[in-house]
Amino acid sequence: MSVPVIPFEEGEARLDWLALCDAFEAGHRMPRAEIADSFLYRGGDTLLSRAAWIDGLGIAVKSATIFPGNGEKGLPSVNGGVSLYADDTGVLEAIVDFHLVTKWKTAGDSLTAARRLARPDAREILIVGAGTVGRSLREAYGAAFPMARFSVWNRSRDRAEALAADFPGMQVADDLERAVRAADIVTSATMAKEPLILGDWLQPGQHVDLIGAFRPDMREADDTALARARVFVDSRDTTIGHIGELKIPVEAGAFRPEDVVADYYDPPGTFRRQGEDEITLFKNGGGAHLDLMCARYILDRWQAG
Repeated sequence: MSVPVIPFEEGEARLDWLALCDAFEAGHRMPRAEIADSFLYRGGDTLLSRAAWIDGLGIAVKSATIFPGNGEKGLPSVNGGVSLYADDTGVLEAIVDFHLVTKWKTAGDSLTAARRLARPDAREILIVGAGTVGRSLREAYGAAFPMARFSVWNRSRDRAEALAADFPGMQVADDLERAVRAADIVTSATMAKEPLILGDWLQPGQHVDLIGAFRPDMREADDTALARARVFVDSRDTTIGHIGELKIPVEAGAFRPEDVVADYYDPPGTFRRQGEDEITLFKNGGGAHLDLMCARYILDRWQAG
């Protein structure tokens, strides 16, 4: 039997954001994943492989090649694929487009948290960062908050304008502080190393969703934001000691690991907003176990036709 290769456009046409969130919820009711990352280097080029195994769900190996010089050849700098293996036999079941899994895993992770932590009546959503992930966030949040008004802020206004032009009614924000203060949900996906979102700007009842930081030297929100909010993560294992958003303030003594209220593996009742006025903050770490859950969902939809 041939192994299906699921490409981006054909695979995406069968997907639904809310159904993916449900798949993430179900995946976290299964045994905790075993995960491992490995890196190989050749000069400025990198091979990153992330593996996850969830008993009962299967195995995924997500391999990414990062070749910074590809732009000069007219090629994308990041390429790769996700190999999905059967849990009971280890047989290769599918190869899924890398960019498809990454897009839906990343935005779906944040949306899963927002469905628990944001106020259901949220109407003003600010996207900070107008890159590829920012576009995915507009699609994902629009599925769960169809009545919301969206705005986008970006360091270069032209990129924000380009994103807004593709979504009728979306506005471009020029003043980040003013935009944050006015938002019910702030979702940020930037490459910032110094905080862009300041805790002094946050308002009662807001939900803050932080995605961009993935290295130990990166963060998007300051210590005051962490101090004012109830803080949640997708996985303690892949965020607290690894990503600057939490690692930096922990090492400085401004935040403690035990200050994280819950991750997805904790009882669902602990991963909830407690009152209308509290500020919630979610750090999206996007571990390999989420790639596995996402890839399994994509294959299920592919096989369902």
